[in-house]
Amino acid sequence: MSLMGVDVGTTGVKAVVFSEDGNILSSSYKEYPLIFPFDGAAELDSVEVIDSALSVIGKAAAAVKNSDPVKAIGIASQGEAFTPVASDGSMLGNGMTSSDCRAAGIVDAWSEDFGIDQIYQITGHTPYPMFSLYKLLWLKHEKPDVWDKTWKFMFYNDLLAYTLTGHSAADYTIAARSMLFDVRSKKWSSKILNKIELDENKLPSPVPPGSIVGQIHSELAEKLSLDNNVKVCVCGHDQPVGALGCGASKPGSASYSIGTVECICPVIGSPIFTPELMKSNLAMYPHVLPNTYTTVAFSITGGSVLRWVRDQIAYEELAEAKSKNIDPYDIITQNASSSPSDLVMLSHFGPTGTPHFDSTGAGIIFGLKLSSTKGDIFRAALEGITYEMLWNLSILRDAGFNLTEIRAVGGGSKSEKWMQIKSDILGIPLTVMKVSEATCMGAAMLAGNSINSINPAEAQWASPIKTYEPNKQYSSMYEGRFEIYKELYSASFQARKMLDRLKGENL
Repeated sequence: MSLMGVDVGTTGVKAVVFSEDGNILSSSYKEYPLIFPFDGAAELDSVEVIDSALSVIGKAAAAVKNSDPVKAIGIASQGEAFTPVASDGSMLGNGMTSSDCRAAGIVDAWSEDFGIDQIYQITGHTPYPMFSLYKLLWLKHEKPDVWDKTWKFMFYNDLLAYTLTGHSAADYTIAARSMLFDVRSKKWSSKILNKIELDENKLPSPVPPGSIVGQIHSELAEKLSLDNNVKVCVCGHDQPVGALGCGASKPGSASYSIGTVECICPVIGSPIFTPELMKSNLAMYPHVLPNTYTTVAFSITGGSVLRWVRDQIAYEELAEAKSKNIDPYDIITQNASSSPSDLVMLSHFGPTGTPHFDSTGAGIIFGLKLSSTKGDIFRAALEGITYEMLWNLSILRDAGFNLTEIRAVGGGSKSEKWMQIKSDILGIPLTVMKVSEATCMGAAMLAGNSINSINPAEAQWASPIKTYEPNKQYSSMYEGRFEIYKELYSASFQARKMLDRLKGENL
């Protein structure tokens, strides 16, 4: 018996089949394009997304049909994006992705009228254009015909589950990312729904992560090389599902995804609601594990800063990488200074994530001298990206969350030098995990739990590769540099306000 995990992402969908002990048996992936119909909009053709998902499910299932057939499918997906669906199952519009900011002009006035503190206390989130609540308000105002014709507003994991089974349900984590959900009572918020005049029946039923929605349609099962009795589960928001997949399954542990976007997703035993967390835009919502909560601390620019370094500074390293057919980031990291840099790089080379939600971020390289080298800049970039995550973790720590273990996955986790730098800056052990498909793995684990096959909190599917212990001497040095990093952000924010005024005067 095998288990399938499906990850419906922003630019593609992947299906991976695992054995009951966590070995990958087959996989399939298909990309789809983002659509930008007007400034501020970022959409997905939901018909294409679902067709692509069915395609990868069929290919991954066909590969194991005769050897170890799939018994349950778990679905994880991106958060925030929804699709209006008619009563006949047809889609009335595209899905608005997390990066869609068309509702930016609605956020402040509506939130202040409703009450920002009340929004946070109900939903565990702070106002931002990415969330479904504001996109729904935009849709109601700009496309009232679609609003009126919609039978259900579905998110991608329950939309796919509905396609497979004919039944619709949204797990708690996906529901929470809509900002329509009461994260304490785990029900749709009647206060918010009444305010926007949305009937609860137009939303999928909220269920615990990993719940079985139904059994796959018999005619669809045959097309997808699946048995008729395959169970389909809605498993959750991709970040906490991925955290489970890399083995972060106990309170105090967290996953650290290191890629283009850096994201830390912890397991929190009891929900924490504080003014500081609200001010810092650190959400509090259900984890995919029972009776636990999570947040997402993230840097949008993250690895993009290293791409800027590669393209704008590391010409020789890039040429060397091409000649040797190796990853240029390996050379950049290798050539970074061997000890903490006297330079401090503010890593806001674009819109930030938490704790600032600053859409007009700007980077700084502070401390440059004629004697500064490329290696110093390389090191400062590696450090600056990590300072941003330390800022988030220090806010969580001050709010009462004690982080004891970080499990790292993603492309950046392959660099031993960078992982040691991160451990030194964060001041806690950092374990790199051997798992290439953490979100699909977490979804498959939850699916296995739904049919009493495995316990996801106890399964050891992801194995550790190496643990990096912080160098106490370097950690002490980084404490002072981190204070400079925070001061640079404050100075940058004020300078940008002055520059904006100057630009306005010159128009």
